[in-house]
Amino acid sequence: MRKPWVVGLLLAGVLLGGCGDPASAPEAPAPAAPRASATTHQRAPASPGREPEKAPRVLYLGDSLAMEGQKVLGQELRRDLKAEYTGAPYSGTTLCDYLEGTADRSLVPAADKAAALVRRLRPDFVVLQFWGNSWGYTPCMDGITYDKSPARYFSRYDADARRLTEQIATAGGGSRPRIVWVSQGPDPITPDRVRRVNALYEKRAAASGDFVADAGKAVSPATGRYTWTQYLPCTAHERAHPGLCTQPGRDRTALHRDDDYLHFCLAPTTSKPKPCPVRSPGILRIAREVTKTVRQAAR
Repeated sequence: MRKPWVVGLLLAGVLLGGCGDPASAPEAPAPAAPRASATTHQRAPASPGREPEKAPRVLYLGDSLAMEGQKVLGQELRRDLKAEYTGAPYSGTTLCDYLEGTADRSLVPAADKAAALVRRLRPDFVVLQFWGNSWGYTPCMDGITYDKSPARYFSRYDADARRLTEQIATAGGGSRPRIVWVSQGPDPITPDRVRRVNALYEKRAAASGDFVADAGKAVSPATGRYTWTQYLPCTAHERAHPGLCTQPGRDRTALHRDDDYLHFCLAPTTSKPKPCPVRSPGILRIAREVTKTVRQAAR
């Protein structure tokens, strides 16, 4: 990194939008009304495999990682699967924010809870991307944080994953949407926490017949699934598209900015959360992995 590591992490903590493990809270997030996101300029080859028999309806929920990547995922799903797509992420959130019954202490209003959106939109798939709010930014976590009580944190996170699955299933009625849990990439501060959060997603998907998109692997080194890195070797697609291989002379591309170890948008984080406005290889890698999983599940 060009900037000292400690300074970078402190600044990243200010910019995380409620997803990481900083010691102080960021500015309050500005929720965006759910809507079908617009097409971005990032392009990638279609995911391999045959087309689903019908175009799936996909609902995308999540925190600031979903907020920054929602347009790119919509683009990939629409082009590859002709999907009817709605993104409804809120920065700073975790699973409990999307549970019905938490509106008075949540960052997500009642109309945009997961079950409410399922009843209204009748999606075939609900994609859930959560880093795992581990430091109590959202009130619905009741002050439970990873650093103070890891056991309570994981117990609560597991219970919320089960409740969210149940609420989505109930809202779907006879046409229960299938859930795609998005695994997370490495965390340089608490690598074991992310490993265990991903294990909870695997457990919940197995218990309910749902799916996991291992998008975190797409932004991890081949030599270490939970080893954080700012750069990865360029893929063939990134080499072929100017701007996606950010350092072609070194055959490597940037996943993170110098001042933000968590987010994958290569533009500076703003006080008002919004989709990433620039080409960002990490976002595209994640979106392609999610799209591939939805394609396989929709066959």
